[in-house]
Amino acid sequence: MEIRTILLPTDFSECGNSALVSAASLARKFGASILCVHVIEPIVPTVGYSGMTEPLPIADITEQLEDSAERELPKLAECEECAGLDIEELIVHGDAASEIVRVAKERNVDLIVIASHGRTGIGRILFGSTAEAVVRHAACPVLVVKPTQGSAS
Repeated sequence: MEIRTILLPTDFSECGNSALVSAASLARKFGASILCVHVIEPIVPTVGYSGMTEPLPIADITEQLEDSAERELPKLAECEECAGLDIEELIVHGDAASEIVRVAKERNVDLIVIASHGRTGIGRILFGSTAEAVVRHAACPVLVVKPTQGSAS
């Protein structure tokens, strides 16, 4: 198996970033580059009284999420584990699992390294599993990294 490009999805959580160490280690071993992807999911407005006199427009919230991602993505590349590695940053919009699979296919990624948030029971039912959906639909191999003790959210 030849690994030239590794896709590393991140949501900037401690648990989500646990896959970074594995991706960096594999990138060093195979001389691969890392494509670090953050997906901004659509915001679904809720109906009801929030106490705010005027709701924040969805476009403003999406813009704030994108600005935040633009600040946070470079920090991943600057970490000690990634020193000297070829890392590209990408922000996309849509359903997380679908976008991860789409980007992997479009970019001819050889491996996806994704963190599992370790949810079980009702948490998994309510939030689903992005990692599980990526495993089911990706055309390339997927390495799912379990959270370390205490980092599941």
